[in-house]
Amino acid sequence: MLKLPVHGTITALVTPMNHDGSIDIASLKKLIDMQIEGGVDAIVPCGSTGESATMNIDEKCSVIQTTVEYAAGRVPVIAGTGSNDTAAAISLTKKAKELGADAVLLVSPFYNKPTQRGMIAHFSAIADACDIPQILYNVPGRTASNMHAETQLALAESHDHIIATKEASADLEQIMEIIKHRPEHFSVLAGDDSLALPIIASGGHGVISVLSNYAPKQFGNCIKAALEGRWNEARTAHYALFELMKLNFIETNPIPVKGILSMMGICQEAYRLPMQPLLPENKERLRLALQKAGLV
Repeated sequence: MLKLPVHGTITALVTPMNHDGSIDIASLKKLIDMQIEGGVDAIVPCGSTGESATMNIDEKCSVIQTTVEYAAGRVPVIAGTGSNDTAAAISLTKKAKELGADAVLLVSPFYNKPTQRGMIAHFSAIADACDIPQILYNVPGRTASNMHAETQLALAESHDHIIATKEASADLEQIMEIIKHRPEHFSVLAGDDSLALPIIASGGHGVISVLSNYAPKQFGNCIKAALEGRWNEARTAHYALFELMKLNFIETNPIPVKGILSMMGICQEAYRLPMQPLLPENKERLRLALQKAGLV
């Protein structure tokens, strides 16, 4: 059961794959166990880090169902069900609820670049059709359009089950504007690991993280310390992981994080086109950073 307000460390899971492109269910279960043992507050299957852009509907439903059934209530499951097709997002969101997801993560429409009015209409249509808790996801670097603070606040104020935003705009002024004016039921979650600490310091509630795929306990301790006001401890943990936060994007996410998980024996370094394996020199940089952080 997802506890409100949404808070803490939430992992945007990679989708482990075999080299033939099929879903590696055994490794997915291994990754879920790692997250639960590391003490994360929730997990997100089928987000951007999960390569959802190249998964068909049946595969998404399979991964969501597997995650829900295998987690078995040990940790809340927030399913990625967003689309730039409003009808498709409604359909998958309804399906995620049927499969037992605790909430959904809805990326703002990509490629077709709606206006702010269009975004409000899109998310309102989903909220009106589906009563599962919903988290907005603003990531202009992938969608090519920014969901303004006013837009996110208008959605939060008009729909009680729009419960949070994952803010990956990297615009701290915009994020602080949302925090300042948010309704009480609405959480603000960092969408960039490196900005989680300043966002929490500004009144945010946690992070939906890439880093916690392979460092759930270490990053979770950082976030918990920040939320509890233990700032010296939080800063120390943040800077111990800071190099890795940056290296996670040395190539397009999730290429580095999958490479790291393969080094740790959690899953294969297998992707779907157009993703490609890490360049050897980048793999070595990651390996050295992992050693320095004491993770391998």
